[in-house]
Amino acid sequence: MIPERIWRLDEFAKNLWWTWHQPGRDLFRALDYPLWRASGHNPVEQLLEISAGRLMQASSDPTYLSMYDSVLSSYDADLSARDKWFDMSYPDWQSGPIAFFSMEFAIHNSLPIYAGGLGVLAGDICKEASDLGIPLVGVGFMYPQGYFRQRISAEGWQEEIYSQLDFDEAPIIPVLSPQGHIPLAEVQWDSGVVYIKAWLVRAGRTAIYLLDTNLEENDPRDRQLTSRLYIADQELRMQQEIVLGVGGVRVLRALGINPAVWHANEGHTAFMMLERTKEEVEKGTSLDQALKNVRSTTIFTTHTPVPAGHDVFPTALVECYFQDYFESLAIDRDTFMKLGQQNGAGTGDFNMTVLAMRLAERRNGVSLLHGSVSRKIWHVLWPDTEEDDVPITQITNGIHVPTWVAPEMAKLFEKYLGQGWVENHDDAPLWDRVFEIPDDELWAVRQILKRKLLYAIVERVQRGWADGHLSIDQLPAMGALLNPGLLTVGFVRRFTEYKRPALLFKDVERLKLMVTHPRHPMQIVFAGKSHPADFPSKHLLHQVYTMAKEREFQGRIAFVEDYDMHMARYLVHGVDVWLNTPRRLREACGSSGMKASLNGVPHLSVRDGWWHEAYTGGNGWAIGNMTTGVHSTDEEDETDAEALYCLLEEEIIPLYYDQDHKGVPHRWIHLVKEAIRTVVPRFCARRMLKEYAARMYVPAARSVESKEAD
Repeated sequence: MIPERIWRLDEFAKNLWWTWHQPGRDLFRALDYPLWRASGHNPVEQLLEISAGRLMQASSDPTYLSMYDSVLSSYDADLSARDKWFDMSYPDWQSGPIAFFSMEFAIHNSLPIYAGGLGVLAGDICKEASDLGIPLVGVGFMYPQGYFRQRISAEGWQEEIYSQLDFDEAPIIPVLSPQGHIPLAEVQWDSGVVYIKAWLVRAGRTAIYLLDTNLEENDPRDRQLTSRLYIADQELRMQQEIVLGVGGVRVLRALGINPAVWHANEGHTAFMMLERTKEEVEKGTSLDQALKNVRSTTIFTTHTPVPAGHDVFPTALVECYFQDYFESLAIDRDTFMKLGQQNGAGTGDFNMTVLAMRLAERRNGVSLLHGSVSRKIWHVLWPDTEEDDVPITQITNGIHVPTWVAPEMAKLFEKYLGQGWVENHDDAPLWDRVFEIPDDELWAVRQILKRKLLYAIVERVQRGWADGHLSIDQLPAMGALLNPGLLTVGFVRRFTEYKRPALLFKDVERLKLMVTHPRHPMQIVFAGKSHPADFPSKHLLHQVYTMAKEREFQGRIAFVEDYDMHMARYLVHGVDVWLNTPRRLREACGSSGMKASLNGVPHLSVRDGWWHEAYTGGNGWAIGNMTTGVHSTDEEDETDAEALYCLLEEEIIPLYYDQDHKGVPHRWIHLVKEAIRTVVPRFCARRMLKEYAARMYVPAARSVESKEAD
């Protein structure tokens, strides 16, 4: 029982506002630090396990109460403010909210319902929308088994462990209908009705509704439908996307939420557009007009730069689940199928991205280069249009700066950029002042962050050893021997073939010379998961881990097990160089390098995704040219590996170890400052969301207002 004086701690713990406000985190750290750490920084779990005596003590401690009052005052002021950027920029906004549909949301590791970049971006969008006052509502899934926990066997193979989320320990709130019912909506297919409930996640001012089919009213098979992220079975995957798209619209309607604009984050969510078309027709609107209405209020963001990466279903399967739509829309089967068929001729499978492209008026890729690639891929949908005029634009992704900045870097920025730096971090001239930070101060912070990373890695290894899942010969390969005095390169991302995690090992003997150099050694930290069904990428992970175990590398290569959001923060804060080696035109954007640059970790990458437009020649390094002139993947690998080795040997390693008598590498620090200066204002979520508002959300809403006025 929480004492009355601090009774709002429970409410505060269930609004993830605290995850990106340091004083909010400090409030729970000060309450019971050992328990805070043991809970994985989860205040909901912490409050369940804390002793009544400690709560009583805190409720009468003047120091703690002063902190409590200050934090809650800031929290209330932020959530009730009427002078946010959106309010001031669009004071005449009278429309409803923007509904943001996404298959996954990554807000914090206390809610592990995400797999990777798509979810992290969605989470950053929700947080930044709160900061800017954009009236955004998220719709996604509650996955009680989420994505898997990763274990590496003694032989170096990935093992997937699925654990059940304890809903009592998660920052979620059950949602009831206005009539007090738990089921909010339903969808129906041949096997029967599937009832849907929802959980509310609060991220500051942003509400995120996570759908769940685990209800007693449902068939046991349907109850498991929302249990796990990215089900491989094609029919189950389509059922999930029906629940998200069709069910998501119906849940919002049941809650009395009527969005003005609908934003689909990737093709998984496209059935949302079909459901809204059906709504319009059932109200008496003609099909043509209904499609126009839906298109005018829909934004579609594609994240996949290759055709094979899009969800495609057999037409027979689609027909089985959407037969009733033919009648509701008063169209025949072939006309319906053409909405999702690439050639539009009534043949071929049903492509979710094609459906989204056809039913959204505003479409965008997620980087300058990806916009161009998307226009090339989807030129087939507009065959009579020049490729450059294909109606797909681009809004480059960005990161939520308050989430990803290290506290130590934030203090440094506050000292030299001013107390208002967070509110103005998309202001490019502000970051010119980063050069006012003394080199030795910035270097000292960078060393602190590296030591924190290595401590976190060793601590994870120790836990693995203590609980018995790591053997003694695995400890060096997991990072137990890493040295804070060495140049540390990080390769941290999803393990898959196109990202080429093994490129560094193209010439093993050459790499060994670099990492064991007697005066200028280097160490490499790997982390990432392979998709459970992606066996080639599992072999790549095994290859990297096997190299890490080799005695000749002397513990200079480590694979960090079970990469998650918690460890991600340590990694983007603590390594010295952030390495990315995708095959060209395969990375839509990528954002981990943005997080690293924010914290003074320069980017070393092929010029793909965001780095194509971010690289200046002085803020990091580019591997090879934009086009290599090669004709095969083997040749591309050879060329890029050689370029990577040369950069490390001739530029990066010498620059890092060019230190003065105090151990400060001034030329390196100059490059670090340039990385911060050029990356933060351009590649932040603040800039991204302002762009979405100005180019997408507001024009879409005003198009409806204009029609209504006419």
